[in-house]
Amino acid sequence: MPLKGTADPCAERLPDAGSKKKREASKTAAYLDLAKAKLSALVVTTTAAGFVAAGGPLSEQAALAGCCIVGTALCSSSAAAMNQIFEIDRDSKMKRTQKRPLVVNTLSVQEAKTAAAVWGISGTSILAFGTDPVTASLGLANIGLYAGLYTYMKPRSIYNTWVGAVVGAIPPVMGWTAATGGSLLDLDAMILGTTLYLWQMPHFFALSYMHRVDYKRGGFAMLPVLESDGERTSQVILRYAAYLSTVPLIATACDVTSSMFALEGIALNSYALYVANNFRQERTNANARKVFLTSLWYLPTWLVLFLIHSKVWDEEKDRDVVRDKLSAAIHAVREQGKQACIHEHVVANNSSASGEEACPVTLSKNITKGVIAGAATSTVQTVQGAGSKKEM
Repeated sequence: MPLKGTADPCAERLPDAGSKKKREASKTAAYLDLAKAKLSALVVTTTAAGFVAAGGPLSEQAALAGCCIVGTALCSSSAAAMNQIFEIDRDSKMKRTQKRPLVVNTLSVQEAKTAAAVWGISGTSILAFGTDPVTASLGLANIGLYAGLYTYMKPRSIYNTWVGAVVGAIPPVMGWTAATGGSLLDLDAMILGTTLYLWQMPHFFALSYMHRVDYKRGGFAMLPVLESDGERTSQVILRYAAYLSTVPLIATACDVTSSMFALEGIALNSYALYVANNFRQERTNANARKVFLTSLWYLPTWLVLFLIHSKVWDEEKDRDVVRDKLSAAIHAVREQGKQACIHEHVVANNSSASGEEACPVTLSKNITKGVIAGAATSTVQTVQGAGSKKEM
């Protein structure tokens, strides 16, 4: 016990220790905000979905998957940090961004620059040495697109959103290319990338409509900011929701997924189109919020359904414990779905050609295949005809 009138040295140290922990926690939170952790988490999720969708030997690809996910997350964090460095003044004018670390000086600009450089260099290096050149190039390109062109266009053109959508479409493609050794033009990868691109339109335009006053305060050229009635914004949201609704049908017609994906896609997209049309009819913040909230659960639901119904799980692969277990689980889920599916019963009970064609999904699939085959035959005949004339 200290003498009367003297200070307790322990009492002096305890607040200092507590303050130090608070400062460290605050610093950590600031770096997470600088990296836009929630956005980066979405990027990681879509990247992982792209990787798993390739259906490779997962137990052998654990290190590869780790490099892909960590590298992509670091690249995303770097782009987010650079974006905030360039937008400090604009962020300070907006309510939704005025508490960002560079605005409130939780982090200095130099600390942010250092973090952005470290994250960017380490992220692209991990991708380059841990995956393949194509995936690394996509990661580096995404930093440039987001921190460069997209950030530059935000206060200058409404088309910044279309550029930003490209940035969001690349991560699942990176997952696919990493899993396949750089195969960029596979139809599965294109479908994943296209879905992410289209999904961002209803998602972000609904968000920017809700915060249009804030975006105007920050000086950003968002579409809802530059119109008084939200007419064009609602048109864009409904149009891209309609585009998005065709993807499951295209995936099925191209034999990337089973017919069940088309059917479940109709149910999923019907609600998305419903809320988009409600906003088109009545352009209120409440209806815009419904579009935005729908987009939040729509994407993970779509990704899960795509993975479940992807035909990659029906392909014969080399023995792999993790892949085999995942494939077995997916086939079990499919079987459960078939029990309640009218389409599956129609096909099962009508094995003849006429019976199968009675199913609208099968019919549309056969028509699409016929059109593609007819176009290919026509092209071959044209080329052969041109060759014959040349010989004559």
